[in-house]
Amino acid sequence: MNLLELKIWNQMQGRLMNFVLRYTKDKSLAEDIVHDVFLKVHDKLPQLREREKISGWIFQIARNTITDHFRNKSKQVNPIDLNWESEERSLNECVSFYLGEMIKTLPAKYREALELTEMKGVSQINLSEKLNISYSGAKSRIQRARQMLRRKMNDAYRIRFDSYGNAIFCERPLPCGCG
Repeated sequence: MNLLELKIWNQMQGRLMNFVLRYTKDKSLAEDIVHDVFLKVHDKLPQLREREKISGWIFQIARNTITDHFRNKSKQVNPIDLNWESEERSLNECVSFYLGEMIKTLPAKYREALELTEMKGVSQINLSEKLNISYSGAKSRIQRARQMLRRKMNDAYRIRFDSYGNAIFCERPLPCGCG
């Protein structure tokens, strides 16, 4: 840590902690997020062009980090909610399996974008940096991948969902199209 980073940290830490705590309402989670923000600031500081806008830049990193945390949290499954006794696979699990298989048939650049964002929880901003493309390019790539995947799934399977998004019917039509 250089002197500039230490000065920034000392000036911003309290304000940043209060800012994050306002959204998380959990002190230990807020501390973790503030720590992640500091690591991101440390990594990206050489890329900052306008030093006088550092405060706004840090708060934008904090907003993105908070958003990423809650986005990733919503994708996590609570082990308490799982039915460990049942070995039957639900229709949702079957549809997820088929989706995973269909993703493998997408062109590489679309497959990679979907796997990173949907399966590994990488944000679209981080995807754009990882693939060295613009943010709007990353968003477009993900949308095209989803459209391709939806077409492939509609061609290969008949799936119906209830109002909660749970699969209630799934079948693979016969090759002749009659079944």
